[in-house]
Amino acid sequence: MAPIRVLVVGAGSRGSSYAAWIRDHPDIARVVAVAEPRPAYRDRLADACGVPQEARFADWREAAALPRMADAALVCTLDDAHLEPALAFAASGHHLMVEKPLAQTPADCTAIVEAAHRAGVLLSVGHVLRHAPYTRLVTSLLEAGRIGRITGIDHIEPVGFWHHAHSYVRGNWRRTADAAPMLLAKSCHDLDWIRYVVGREPTAVSSFGSLRHFRPEQAPEGAAERCTECPVEPDCAYSAPRIYGGFLEQGVTGWPLDVLTPEPTAESVAEALRTGPYGRCVYHCDNDVVDRQVVALEFEGGATGTFTMTAFTQAGHRRTTLFGTDGELYCDGDTVTVYDFLTRTTETLKPESAEGAGAGHGGGDGGLLSAFFAGIAADAPALVETSGEDALRSHLLVFAAERARLEGRVVSLPEHGTGQGR
Repeated sequence: MAPIRVLVVGAGSRGSSYAAWIRDHPDIARVVAVAEPRPAYRDRLADACGVPQEARFADWREAAALPRMADAALVCTLDDAHLEPALAFAASGHHLMVEKPLAQTPADCTAIVEAAHRAGVLLSVGHVLRHAPYTRLVTSLLEAGRIGRITGIDHIEPVGFWHHAHSYVRGNWRRTADAAPMLLAKSCHDLDWIRYVVGREPTAVSSFGSLRHFRPEQAPEGAAERCTECPVEPDCAYSAPRIYGGFLEQGVTGWPLDVLTPEPTAESVAEALRTGPYGRCVYHCDNDVVDRQVVALEFEGGATGTFTMTAFTQAGHRRTTLFGTDGELYCDGDTVTVYDFLTRTTETLKPESAEGAGAGHGGGDGGLLSAFFAGIAADAPALVETSGEDALRSHLLVFAAERARLEGRVVSLPEHGTGQGR
């Protein structure tokens, strides 16, 4: 069949990353339209994908008002702008891939899922970790009984000190009201991954965390409002010139630099740091999201789980330990190690990279798109593993965990009847 026609709504980091994968797979899909309010970002993506001028829109509503020109819409706007385009494009018959999180509230998440169901279109959600090659290896080992019955899981997301400063102190996701709670914005696909790997639904959740470090009272003495004017900047680990200058020295021109300026150069980055939000002192921003959070879970059947998200690490792969009745499994994003209690032997395995999987999130980005487009081509919703209905359960878990944190209590979760699990 002909390649699937795609409208990209939002030409930021995620929209651009997905568009790049599509460009590399012209037999599967092609970008035929883009909606983005910032001209430089809109034209950069459109030029790269060969999108004609008449299919470049400053507002997604302009595209929605026209006869349908695409088979699928990728909604990659900021978190607070997912709901309206998702509802509109579902209603006009577009299959949907909505970047995580679906929306900022349980009601809005539910509304998107219900809209896709009413319209009879496929809905995929950007829970990319499910599609990473290492996830397939982990689940195959669990299903083969290599560690027996799962008794617990410990999962860590090391956000990284500079990444947290970039996205969650200086950047677009720094304020709950403008984006979402940190757990939803950054880690909803981690809790989704935990559900998926354990294979059982959680029955209760508690959580702890707060904004502790990136506050005015933690600022070094003499710290200025902006790094480019700060006398203590040379001795600050969160120095914007050091962080972004380091990427320039490595020849990086994509993320995170292209968030500061569409065409990163030494001059354009320096100007962005002098005048834009990414040059602000991390202790003098208007951020309010947590800088570390812990979630504790109990699952059907009694298995337990913990999830830790923290700014105060090196940036790196997630790290997971699964505890079983017959062994232990450890995954660092690159390798999977299994220890057998009976034989007291250790085996280390490396996941195979899927053909054309793409590099983002350990191959998860490409895996997500491959499954979405395969589901459209075959008219087979089951191929879209990160379906709206299943993703909604993960989102509701996140909302419950955040409620537990804010209210200082254990929140019980409804029974979903998922069966025996792994």
